[in-house]
Amino acid sequence: MKLRIVKNLMLVLAFILGTNLTLHAFQLENTMEKGNEYYRNGKYEQALSEYSKILNEGFESAALYYNMGNAYYKLGKLGYAILYYERALKLAPDDEDINYNLKIANARKQDKIQEVPQIFLVVWWNSLLAMLTVKGWAFVTALFFVLSVLLIALYLFASTNSTRRFSFIFGSILLGLFLLNAFILFVKYDKETKTKFAVALQNTITVKQSPDENAVDAFVIHEGLKFKVLDKLGRWYKIKLPDGKVGWLHKKSVGII
Repeated sequence: MKLRIVKNLMLVLAFILGTNLTLHAFQLENTMEKGNEYYRNGKYEQALSEYSKILNEGFESAALYYNMGNAYYKLGKLGYAILYYERALKLAPDDEDINYNLKIANARKQDKIQEVPQIFLVVWWNSLLAMLTVKGWAFVTALFFVLSVLLIALYLFASTNSTRRFSFIFGSILLGLFLLNAFILFVKYDKETKTKFAVALQNTITVKQSPDENAVDAFVIHEGLKFKVLDKLGRWYKIKLPDGKVGWLHKKSVGII
């Protein structure tokens, strides 16, 4: 009797939780559509207000960041537009619309900085890492792991030599692919968590030689420029430009991707 009561309570709780999650998803979808409607009517500030409500709920997606980038671009806020396009690209690196709009926005940047040349293998490796997000590489790694385990099990329980030979060969290949993808996943995750990039949000930013308002000026950058964040000290970020220049700037003037 007690067991039946517990089961019924669990079913009721599962139903309530499922209903709440469904209602929450429905509300977020309505908010997104409302923002899109504002955007279509040229009310870009109102659209951003609706999109921000979704972010404040702890939800993010490539589509949401892409829409926010479009709204900021329409408002002429190039730095914010590039920031949100970059955030969208981080979640969907192969999306053609995001890549195209980011390219258009980057063409309007004042700073045209040439990157330090990299050797072919480094370029190839970075391109490989960028093919998928961390979640994407995790899925592929898990898939190869499951397939390799299945073939190992087939090898152990096979009744014929031909089946054992087939499962051994392809199981070995899949196991090797699993190990390779696990390595790529580790590198990708490590890079995502340790390496940060940011975008300049103000029209003109004077970068200092040290983290102090009274420090000597190092160089000047402009809205929309993307750079690497090397370190943080209080309210200051140590940054590195694509051409290798290093300096410090106030964190209020940039947005982390």
